[in-house]
Amino acid sequence: MRDLSDELLNWYDVHARDMLWRVAPADKKAGIQPDAYAVWMSEIMLQQTTVAAVTAYFQRFIARWPTVRDLAAAEDADVMGEWAGLGYYARARNLLKCARTVVADHGGQFPADHAALLKLPGIGPYTAAAISSIAFDLPHTVVDGNVERVMARMFDEHMPLPASKPVLTAHADTLTPNARPGDYAQAVMDLGATICTPKNPACGICPWRDPCQARINGTAAELPRKLAKKAKPVRHGTVYLAQRSDGAWLLETRPDKGLLGGMLGWPSSDWVDVSAPRPQNAPFEADWHKSGGEVRHTFTHFHLILDVMTAQVSDADPRTGSFLARDQFRPSDLPTVMRKAFDLVNK
Repeated sequence: MRDLSDELLNWYDVHARDMLWRVAPADKKAGIQPDAYAVWMSEIMLQQTTVAAVTAYFQRFIARWPTVRDLAAAEDADVMGEWAGLGYYARARNLLKCARTVVADHGGQFPADHAALLKLPGIGPYTAAAISSIAFDLPHTVVDGNVERVMARMFDEHMPLPASKPVLTAHADTLTPNARPGDYAQAVMDLGATICTPKNPACGICPWRDPCQARINGTAAELPRKLAKKAKPVRHGTVYLAQRSDGAWLLETRPDKGLLGGMLGWPSSDWVDVSAPRPQNAPFEADWHKSGGEVRHTFTHFHLILDVMTAQVSDADPRTGSFLARDQFRPSDLPTVMRKAFDLVNK
């Protein structure tokens, strides 16, 4: 097993992906240590998201809040605004909670201790293992979707996900070395992202080509197996875009708990099953007009269809939200589904 780890590390030394938050293998050997803040930030952003989508967000966050103390002192609305469009907004709320906990309880330094990391807001087993390994070079096994795929193929494991997660993690654990565990963790993820890809894996240039059991047995293309996903339900509702004659827009901050929690958005009805009548809940009486078209958006657990109602008013006393001056409103501060509604009426 150590030989396999060494082979992968040798491959990584040459082929490591260049990422803003990563210390390259040559720099690591020269004594440059990873920044735990950057590792943590990147890992939180990368949950359920691609490297391509995260890169620009990471760059903006680090430029605006270069240390965990800077982030801990930030205004909630500023952080949520910068996060807009990245999705899974509970991560942004936990980002702030975690930064403030690190400052309050750990002197502004992420603890180099797996158990202590697990106690921080928003840090689960995967993220704690990733920070422990990548930031502090502790031998903790890091298993994401790429690693699961590599392990399923290396050991020709046909039990479908998610039931096979413990088995695949055990396989990954046997390969995790005590030397350079952080580089090794990133190497396995790079292997899955660039060579052992979901479709058409490049087995011919894989450093683990010879021992890979799925390649030997001709089953690589069908692994990992996954249980069939249930069809997502469809919900619908209505959003209300009201603009005052001075250009101000009616906006509300959604409750901290729940979908899009803490994000800026348009007043909205409840989102109900598509078989139920489409709900209406205008924030005030006005001459509302239905815009042409509708907003369609997919969340993790359901598809959403929204009617978009608009109104131009000289003044109003809304039951929810408040008017935000035009020069203080940035459409980019809206989560994607709300920005789609804005784009629909401003095309």
